Amino acid sequence: MSANPIYSTIPLDALGKQLGHLGVPYSHNLGGWANLQMPIAVIANGKGPTALVMAGNHGDEYPGPIAILKLMRSIAPEQVRGRIILLPALNVFAVRAATRLSPWDGKNLNRSFPGKPDGTLTEQVAHYLTTTLFPMADIVIDMHTGGRSTDFYPCAHMHLVPDLAQRRAMIAGTLAWNGDFAFLYTDIAGTGLLPVEAESQGKIVITTEMGGSENVTAAVHRLTQSGLSNVLRHFGILQGKAVSRADLGLSPTRWVQALDREDYRFAPESGLYENLVTLGENVKRGQPVGQIHFLERPDRDPVEVVANREGVLIATRAPTVVGQGDCVACIASEVDPRVLG
Repeated sequence: MSANPIYSTIPLDALGKQLGHLGVPYSHNLGGWANLQMPIAVIANGKGPTALVMAGNHGDEYPGPIAILKLMRSIAPEQVRGRIILLPALNVFAVRAATRLSPWDGKNLNRSFPGKPDGTLTEQVAHYLTTTLFPMADIVIDMHTGGRSTDFYPCAHMHLVPDLAQRRAMIAGTLAWNGDFAFLYTDIAGTGLLPVEAESQGKIVITTEMGGSENVTAAVHRLTQSGLSNVLRHFGILQGKAVSRADLGLSPTRWVQALDREDYRFAPESGLYENLVTLGENVKRGQPVGQIHFLERPDRDPVEVVANREGVLIATRAPTVVGQGDCVACIASEVDPRVLG
């Protein structure tokens, strides 16, 4: 297999604070010797675990990149025990273009793992993470939102990995985000996800859905930034004592799950989608959560989209214009945290 061409302009194993780029060689019509520049920072001090913190996996999801950029500037090495590797824009082309997929090669980075060293730019980035950065890390944090397509109730989420020690560490890290909900999810839209690759390497993986749509509220930014810092403190990498929801005077995090395809509701027809339920509200089986209206047929009654089970509306459609087959709602059911392992 050919070597991955991606290189770092800074040492990844040096102590102190290093800011630089990962260089990805490529060519385009006006640049025969171009290099895609992915910002990276490494902050290391003494012995301790390594946290790999990433955002911009999808380019239209911005609370994570902003949180990482602020962290890159604010942390001094003496505040760290171990090492933090920070990557605010994994898919730089997509982040610049505000698109979910890379406008360069049309690839979805979060469906491209383990990647290829001689593939497209997106596949090369996935391969570099798989073979270079994941092996360095103990904790992998990958921050998402629903992007422009979906609005999530802001939450940290995770897979139920089979290894119980790994699962318990992930549960504790997910709770340290201090969100109202912790969401257990499954992969209904293909394989090749970044978290799955990191989990298969035995890493403690924490991911998020920090809202969605075009609007990022101040509250979402605050939760993204405070949650990230608190998780790093929880694992002892960032100086300071981690706080719990009880410390903050908040009720316990509610565990919910959507592990069945029927929990994800898809538009049966194209049209204009109307949300009928507020995010985070409880719904009953058979309750309408939205309805689709038809410009071409104003005489038609709207088509309802109903919940298939009792639960919580954890995610909903963001744009009003909807195409047949688009996901318009996710109904997550309550989980007793005692059964998680």
